[in-house]
Amino acid sequence: MTKKISPFLIHPDTTVKIAMKQLDQTAEKILFVVDDQEKLVGSLSDGDIRRWILADGGLEKNITEVCNRNPVFFHQDFEIEDVKTEMISRRIECVPVVGKGRKVTELLFWEEVFGGRSRQVSVQKTPLSCPVVIMAGGKGTRLDPFTRILPKPLIPIGNKPIIEIIIDKFRPYGIDRFFVSVNHKSRIIKSYFEEEGPDYHLNYLEETKPLGTGGALKFLEGSVSGSFFVTNCDIIIEADYSDIWQFHQDNKNAITIVASMKHFNIPYGVCEIKNGGTLKEIREKPEFSFLVNTGMYLVDSKVLPLIPEDSFFHLTHLIEKAQEAKLKVKVFPISEKAWIDTGEWSEYRKALELIKL
Repeated sequence: MTKKISPFLIHPDTTVKIAMKQLDQTAEKILFVVDDQEKLVGSLSDGDIRRWILADGGLEKNITEVCNRNPVFFHQDFEIEDVKTEMISRRIECVPVVGKGRKVTELLFWEEVFGGRSRQVSVQKTPLSCPVVIMAGGKGTRLDPFTRILPKPLIPIGNKPIIEIIIDKFRPYGIDRFFVSVNHKSRIIKSYFEEEGPDYHLNYLEETKPLGTGGALKFLEGSVSGSFFVTNCDIIIEADYSDIWQFHQDNKNAITIVASMKHFNIPYGVCEIKNGGTLKEIREKPEFSFLVNTGMYLVDSKVLPLIPEDSFFHLTHLIEKAQEAKLKVKVFPISEKAWIDTGEWSEYRKALELIKL
């Protein structure tokens, strides 16, 4: 064992909100719930928290209401082949080893069990047979002055442009059909891909005028059927896309919105009033949590007729139209750190630190 145990252990009295923050710090996306004697009580994954949020569970509840009370674990006389079998079959990256009284004594990580190979590389992704639409027609004014010269999709993150990083995230799922909406500096975008000669199918949705984040999808009507991913060209989602797809299919959604849980701290005492100004209470430095639209969606082709012809139309307008038509729109929550936004300077700088290419 080369990693410390403590970052992966969490007390049963911890709230879901605090657990989410701790989960964001662990690459394995799993915590183990232990009592005061470090006895194993359960495990807590990002999937457990996602299901809790979708069931309208409160973030201030204790994790004992959320965690898996029957986690996979091994005793100290474990056989390594048994560990490998469990990790592969259950798609887990870390399992605890317990001693007397179920006290956690060691954690077995995928890279160590399988000789340095990461699970992302070792485990084949669930194939997805759907196209991806990348909305790349905007001017990228938040990244001015870079975007006076380069179109936003070609702004580099490390040694690759952001649009290529986005495409690379989908390729392990067997996806090889991409549509790119283009308008601003479209010839530069096309020239880049012509020079690269990609080994996947790339088609352009030509906007003769700006059509917003959803207007260009009208071009797909009659040429695609079923569901497809839509993503802005300045965001990266670090999640299992097959999980999003399965959620979308299982719920028979017309649109699935991928949303990131964001926590905001108010660095002041907040006054709550009643009866025309009477102070009710002062809340010192409160924290608020929201699910924020990331700019990634799964969209079913049945909503395409709702988009007007040759008109400026945002995806949020399409969502409203779908709801008016009584079609199902649901949210797939991801963690705060699973969403990397490169669309403005402060977030772009963070992305440079997070993505090492």
